[in-house]
This record gives sequence, C-alpha cells and structure tokens, in this order.
Amino acid sequence: MDDLKHQMKDHFIKYASYVILDRAIPNIVDGLKPVQRRILEILWRQSDDKLHKVANIVGQTMQLHPHGDGPIYEALITLANKGYVLDRQGNFGNIYTGDPSAAARYIETRLSPLARETLFNPDITEKIPSYDGRNFEPVVLPAKIPLLLMQGASGIAVGMATQIMPHNFKELLEAEIAHLEGKTFKLFPDFPTGGIMDKSQYDKGRGKVKLRAKIEVKDPKTLVIREICYGTTTESLIRSIDEAAKKGKIKIEAINDYTSKDVEIEIKLPRGQYAEEILDALYGFTECEVSINSQAILIKDGFPWETDVDEILKYNAAKLMEYLKLELEIERDRLLEKIFYKTLERIFIEKRIYKKIETVKTLEEIHSTLEESFKAFKKQLIREPTHEDREKLLLIPIRRISQFDIDKNKDEIAALEEALRATEKHLKNVKKFTINYLEKLIERFGAEYPRKTRIKAIEEIDRRAIETKEIKVGFDYETGFIGTKVSGPSHFVCSNFDKLLVFHKDGTYKVTNIPEKQYFEQIVWAGVADKKTIMNVIYKNKETKQVWAKRFIIEKFILDKVYRYVDEDSELEAISTAPDASVDLHYIPKAGQKMKKTSFALKSVPVKGVQTKGIRLAPHKIKKVVSDHE
Repeated sequence: MDDLKHQMKDHFIKYASYVILDRAIPNIVDGLKPVQRRILEILWRQSDDKLHKVANIVGQTMQLHPHGDGPIYEALITLANKGYVLDRQGNFGNIYTGDPSAAARYIETRLSPLARETLFNPDITEKIPSYDGRNFEPVVLPAKIPLLLMQGASGIAVGMATQIMPHNFKELLEAEIAHLEGKTFKLFPDFPTGGIMDKSQYDKGRGKVKLRAKIEVKDPKTLVIREICYGTTTESLIRSIDEAAKKGKIKIEAINDYTSKDVEIEIKLPRGQYAEEILDALYGFTECEVSINSQAILIKDGFPWETDVDEILKYNAAKLMEYLKLELEIERDRLLEKIFYKTLERIFIEKRIYKKIETVKTLEEIHSTLEESFKAFKKQLIREPTHEDREKLLLIPIRRISQFDIDKNKDEIAALEEALRATEKHLKNVKKFTINYLEKLIERFGAEYPRKTRIKAIEEIDRRAIETKEIKVGFDYETGFIGTKVSGPSHFVCSNFDKLLVFHKDGTYKVTNIPEKQYFEQIVWAGVADKKTIMNVIYKNKETKQVWAKRFIIEKFILDKVYRYVDEDSELEAISTAPDASVDLHYIPKAGQKMKKTSFALKSVPVKGVQTKGIRLAPHKIKKVVSDHE
C-alpha cells in the first residue's frame, strides 16, 4: 500500500509538471506552447515562400509532438486565426460566427513575413532531442517581438490557469521603445473582434476589462450590431438576445444575421419599442456586454511565474537586446573571418607563395612551408592561419589563381571592413540599435495591424432599474380574466418584477407570474404578492354552520403551487384587505332567541399563519354574513 501511495504521488507530480510546462502554459520568451513552437519549427524547415497543405504540416509536426494529429491541427488553426505568424489560404473557420475550419487536406498555410523575420535564427537557437530522440527541436524560439502579448494566451493546467489578453502590435513595440528610453508606458488590450472596451479595472493585466459590442442605430426601429465582444460569436450573441426576449427582459420583432466577412446582425423592434431606449437592456441582459478577467501566469526559466503585462514587456525588451547583441557578435566574427581569409588568399596569390610548394613532395612539408611563409605577413592577418585555413588554400583551382583580381579583392575587403566598423559601432550601443530595429519593424508592419478595439469609459448598468417597469393589471370577476391586456372594471398597478396573488372561492390560492391574459376560476380576490398585505377572511363550517375568522399574510410560496387558506369542510363567506373591515352576522332564527344579528370588527383577530385555525365569532349558527366592504 505504501508503495502504491508513493507511485501515485510520484506519477501525479510528473503529470502535473508535464501539463504545466509542456502543454498548457506558454513560455515568456516566445509566447508559445510546445505544440505551437513545433508547428512553427516545421514550417521554418519547410519554408520556401510557397504554401503548404495543413495536413502535411500536421503530419510533419508529429515527428516532434508526442500526441495525435487532432491537437496539432486545432493548435495550428488557433495560431493561424491569431493573425500574426501564419499566412492562410482556404477556410480556417470564422472567429465571428464560430464556424469550424475545413479539413486539413483542403487548406494551406506558411510562415508570415513577420514571423520569418522575427522568430528564427538557427545560430542562436538552443535545441534538444525530440521525445523519441530521432529529431531536434528548439527549447524556445528567439522571438524579437512580444508575441505572448500580441496574440494573448489562455490555458488550464493542474492547479493553475492563465488568461492573457491580446494587445496591439504597434503599441507593444512603441512601449518597448519607451521602456528602453527610460520613459513610462501603458498597455491595454486590443481584441481581433473589435468592440468597445472599458480599461479602468485592467490593472496591468491583473484585473479585468469590460467589453461592449458596437451597436449602430440605423433608424428608430432598427439596430445593427457591427462588432461583437471577444470570446463571443454571432451565434451565441443571437442566442442570448433570444433568451432575454423570452424572459421578457427586452422586446424584439425579428433578428437577422447577415454576417459574412464582417459582423452584421440586424434587430427589428415592435410597436412601442425604440432603438435608443433598448440599448441599455441589450447591454444589461445579453452578450452585447461581457467582462473578461485577466491573469498572467507563464513559464520563465522552467518554472511558473505570475506577473503582469508590464513586466512581460520589460522582459521581452531585455531579451530582444540580448538576441540582437548575440547576432551582432556572430556577424562581427563572421566578417572578421571573411576579412582574414580574403587577406590570406590575396597574400597567397599576390606574393606567389603557391610557387614555393610546387616542388615540395609531402603534405606535411607543404604545410610547414606555408606556415613559415605566412610568418612574414603576421601583421596583416587578424590571427595565425590554422591547418584548416591552409587546407582551404590548397583547394583553390589554378584557373582562379591565374585570373585573380587583386583590386577586386581589396574592394571586397574594404566593404567587409566597412560592415565590420558598423557592426562594432552597433555593439557599442546595443540599446540604440535595438530602438532602431523596433522602429523599422513598426515602419514595415505597423500599418497591417491597426487598433480594432476602441477604448471608452463604460458606465455601470443597473439591470434592475432598466428592467423595472410600471404595468397596469386589469381583472374581471365575472369573466375570470386577469392580465396586462385585460380591460376589466377593476385594476391595480405594479412592476413587472411583482407576482400575482389570486384567491379562489373554493378556499384555495396560488401565486403566479403576471400574465398578459389568463382565465382563473371563481376569483374572489386578486392583487400583488407583496408579502405584507393582511388578508381578512370569514368562513363557515358547512355542517355546524358556525362562522370563523382569521387574519394572515402570505409570506412564503412556490410559484403556481395551489395552497388552501380555509379547510375543505368550510366555505368562504367574506374576504377583505381593508384595515378596518367588519361584518354583520345574521343568526338562524330559533325559539326564545332574542338577538337576530351582531357586528364584529376583524382587526380584533390576531394576525397568524395562513394555515392556523381561525377564531369562532359566535356560538350560534349563522344564516349569512354581510361584509361592510362588499
């Protein structure tokens, strides 16, 4: 048993770590989850500016990803619909309607120009063996853009979840520039579906934002939704409007969805409803307004890290400087090597050193001769030639030696030295070089990614105040109809939140929603179930003919459930809500009886529960009861 417990504990920790680090939570460096990184790596390997079948890319990615093709395909579609790193051809689904994408064999993709320029450099990419050891995959991509904040991310792991909202490309790069220049910056989300956003509670990605759909008043009877909230679809939005209409929150005549490339949902209003008046109700009771919470948890240095968007951006800016410095150092070394070899080659040919080895018979003597010959030109060379350098010289064909152009060689060396000076200048001020790099990215790609979500303060909607309306309920005791569309001789005014309380002659009552027009049998009283009205009831036992009175308040009820307020062996004589109600009791005549009737004030009866038995009003049998409020 102890061994089993140990195994369960050990396996669970491994599983939890795997889900957190290798599946659900993105890495801060490149903003990608492992499956996304593997997809991009395969596309980089296949990159030739041509489109590739998604099915082929999915199959190739399975070399690196230890799961099936389904998750890879879904991750690729999600990545493509973010709109930054993949070009698309074919049906990749619709982020507005929620329609699914076509099968993998019908659609094509490739890396976008932005991705090719900013996400890959084999010289600075650390790689590790894939899950089966047959291939190598990158630990992280050397991303030069804050991809995590650009795309946003969501994921649920074991014991933690992340929700990072997407931001605007240009604003992110401008914020990096501001940070590098020592200035302050502010970042707010920008959603691909557009809409209107209240960012007052965003708190650098630790709070929430409130989103509203963009609704256009076409005419007094017509509204058109042009942009929807992030996380919703036109289908879910229409469903929420239909449900609100069924519950009586709003009134609509028709709703039509004309969405294709852009969102267009038309709402027609019935008589008595006007576009400007219904806007608040749409925001209050449908998906025309939503709130999204943000929580930034990501992987940093192999561990989960909870932070905010400002810290993520600062980290990405520092990482960008690090990558650019590495690339400059690699470029410097590459230029130095080119200058060295071209100088070595010129000396070898110009000084006719190759002539000295024409009579040498062994390879060792050739190398010794060359090594000795180059010592005289040590000052012209950046370093001493190695065995590999000398081997490279020996491979120069005789034709190239005979046609060697010394002036051209000097020009090439001069151009390389000019490039080297520029590279060394950039290395002395990497920060300035980084800022220039970001400015060039903005100049080249900024216009492709305009802000879609408009920032605006959104006032809190009092849903109950919007919904509460005064309504007039009519009722007719003779016909038995009650409702808002009944024009009977009696009526009462209430709100649409109130419930209807109905008492019947057979001694029963029930509470129900206020109808437009509904028939109730043998109504004796109808009003609002306000849980405070005192009911005065007089009833007579059918067998003994004795009369009883009780007073009560209906405080608890279940809608549409039938309750009794007098016993089944009794019949109702009078019912009233008047505070000073009184009744005249007429006795059944009998020999020797002097008193024929008596009056009784009901306020003397104590208020008790509806099921409590009343008090007997007289010891004599009662012929009839006459209420002064009939």
